[in-house]
Amino acid sequence: MATCCSKQTESSSLSSSRKVALVGNPNVGKSVLFNALTGAYVTVSNYPGTSVEVSRGNAVINSQAWEVIDTPGMYSIHTITEEERVAREILLHESPDVVVHVLDARNLERMLAMTIQLIEAGLPVILVVNIMDEAERMGLSIDLELLQQKLGIPVIGAATARKRGIEEIRAAINGYRCSCEQRHFEYSRLLERDINEVTVMMQGEYILSVRALALLLLQQDDEISDLLRHREGDGYAPLAEKVREISFERRESFHLDLSLERNEMVKRIINGVFTAPNKRVVTFAERISKLAVQPITGVPLLIVVLYFGLYQFVGVFGAGTVVDLLEKKLFEGIFNPWIIGVVNSIIPWVIIQELFVGEYGIITLGLRYAVGIILPIVATFFIFFSFLEDTGYFPRLALLVDRIFKHFGLTGRAVIPMVLGFGCDTMATMVTRTLETTRERIIATILLSLTIPCSAQLGVIMSLLSKYPGALAVWSGCLLLLFLLVGLLSAKIIPGEAPMFYMELPPMRLPQLGNVLTKTYTRMQWYFMEILPLFVLASVLLWLGKITGFFEKMVNAMAPVMASIGLPRETAVSFIFGFFRRDYGAAGLYELETKGLMDARQLTVAAVTLTLFIPCIAQFLIMKKERGWKVAGGIGIFVSLLAFASGYLLNKALIITGLLA
Repeated sequence: MATCCSKQTESSSLSSSRKVALVGNPNVGKSVLFNALTGAYVTVSNYPGTSVEVSRGNAVINSQAWEVIDTPGMYSIHTITEEERVAREILLHESPDVVVHVLDARNLERMLAMTIQLIEAGLPVILVVNIMDEAERMGLSIDLELLQQKLGIPVIGAATARKRGIEEIRAAINGYRCSCEQRHFEYSRLLERDINEVTVMMQGEYILSVRALALLLLQQDDEISDLLRHREGDGYAPLAEKVREISFERRESFHLDLSLERNEMVKRIINGVFTAPNKRVVTFAERISKLAVQPITGVPLLIVVLYFGLYQFVGVFGAGTVVDLLEKKLFEGIFNPWIIGVVNSIIPWVIIQELFVGEYGIITLGLRYAVGIILPIVATFFIFFSFLEDTGYFPRLALLVDRIFKHFGLTGRAVIPMVLGFGCDTMATMVTRTLETTRERIIATILLSLTIPCSAQLGVIMSLLSKYPGALAVWSGCLLLLFLLVGLLSAKIIPGEAPMFYMELPPMRLPQLGNVLTKTYTRMQWYFMEILPLFVLASVLLWLGKITGFFEKMVNAMAPVMASIGLPRETAVSFIFGFFRRDYGAAGLYELETKGLMDARQLTVAAVTLTLFIPCIAQFLIMKKERGWKVAGGIGIFVSLLAFASGYLLNKALIITGLLA
C-alpha cells in the first residue's frame, strides 16, 4: 500500500506544482479560504461526468506553486449526495499533497468525526478550526495545542472571513511534511476483528488506507466496491464474500455501532480541549438568527428585507434614480445625439446607419438598453444579493421556507436558486445543480422559467407599475398564485420523493465591504459578458427583420394574440424582444409607457404575460444543457401557453371588476 509520504514524493517529482484540497461541511468557510489563497485566478467547471461545480485556482506560497481545489461540501467520506461523491473522487484520484479540513469551531464535537475519518484514511491532513471569532464571543474555549497533540496533525485556529489565520494556514500548507507513521484510532474488539478480517485480504495499491477502505466496504459503499473489484482482480471474489458475511452478521447494528464508537472517540479527544461556560453567552447575531428561522418573526423579517432590498434599493433606486440618470440624461440627452451625428457623418449609406444608430441600432438601442437600463438594475440587485449572502441570511431563509417548499416537491435548499433567479434566471438555472434529485431540479427550473423575473425585468416592471395604485399588487398576486398552483401541480405530477433537508448555519455577521464588492464585480462581469453580445445580436436580427420585412410580418402575426389579451399591436415588439432577453422585453414596455401607448390595465396585463412568457435564449440554452432538449422544449411550450392564457383571463377579470380603470 502506498503511503502518503511516497505519494507526495511522486507528485512533487512529476510536477513543479503541488495540490491542496479544501474539504469540510458546507458553510464552514472553505470558499472564503479558497479566495484568500488564490485571489482572482480561479476557474469553475463541472467535475467530469457530473453536474457538480468544482473551483480551482493557483497560489504561490513561499515560491512554491500550488493548485488549490475547493471541493463540494461533505459530511463524511462515506458518501450520500453527488457533491460528497465528487469531493471523495478528488481525494481518491487527484492525489492532493495536502488536505485542509475546515470545520466550524462552534460545532467542533460534531465535525471532528470527519477529521478522524480523514486521518485514519492516511491522508495528509491539516485541520483548520475556523470561525474562532464567533466561538470566542460565545465564551467557548479551544486548546488548539492539546488538540494537535491528540490528533497528531497540524491544527490552526482561524477566522477566515476576518483574514485571521490565513498566513498561518499558508505556512502550514507549504511546510507540511507527512509522517510515515499511520495514525491509528482504536475501535472496539468486535469492530477491530471485522476490520482485520477484511484488510488482510487486500493486496492492491490504494491512496486511502486499507482500514478506511475496509470500513467503507462494510458500510456497503458501491463506489469503493467497484474500486476494489478493479484493483484486486481475482482476489476480489473472496474479499466480497467475507464483506457480505460480516455485513449479514452485523446487519442490524453495524452503522449505529460505528457511529457511536466514533462519537465516543470524539468525546475522548475534546476532553480537556473544548470548554464552554456554564451559562453560554447569547450574542446579538444569535438572537437575530433565531428570529430569522421562526415563522412568526421570520416572515415579517423577510418582508422587511424584500421591501428595503428589492423594492426600495433595486426597484426605486436602481430602476428609478440610476436608470433615469443613465438612460434619459446620459444616453438620450448627451450620448445618442452625439453618436448619431458621428455615425451619420462617417457612413453615407442610410441602411448601414440604421444598423448602428437607427430605431433598433446596436448603439442607440442595444447599448442603451444594456448599459442605461439593464446594468444599473442588475448591479443593485447583485449588491443586495451579495450583502445578504455575506450576512449568513440565506441558510436561515432556507430553513424558514423548507416546510412550504416541501409541498412543491422541493426542500429549503431550493430557495438559493429561486432568490438568485431575481438576479439572473440563466445563472439560477445553473445553480439548480446543487439540488439533490433530478425531480427537484426539474420543478425548480419550471418555477424559475415561469414566475421568477430577473432583476432587470423586475426593476423595470416595479418602476412602471408603481405609478398606478394597485397595479403592482395585481402583478405580484398573479405571480404568487401561479407559483403556488404550478408548484403544487408539479409536485403531484412529476414522480419521485422529496429528499431529506439538512443545512449548516454559518454565523450571522455584518458583511465586509470588500467581500460584497468582490462578489458583485465577479457576478456583474459574468452577467455583462453574457448579455452584451446577446443585445448586439438582438439589434442585428431586429435590423435584418426590419429591412427584409420579416420583423413586420412577425408583429402582424402576433397582433391578433395581443388583441385577444387587450394589448395594442405595438406590444408584440416587447414580446419579440423578450425572446432574446427577458429584460430586453421589459425595457420595450418602458418605451411603450413613455410614449403613452398603454393605460394602467394594459400595462399590468402586459407585465404579467411578459414575466410568464417563454424563457430568454440564454436561459433556454442553459435549460437544454442541464435538462436536455425534451424537458427544455416541454417547459418552453408550457410556460408560453400558460402566459397568454393567464394574460387573457387577467384582462377579462380587470375589465369586469373595473380595477385599474
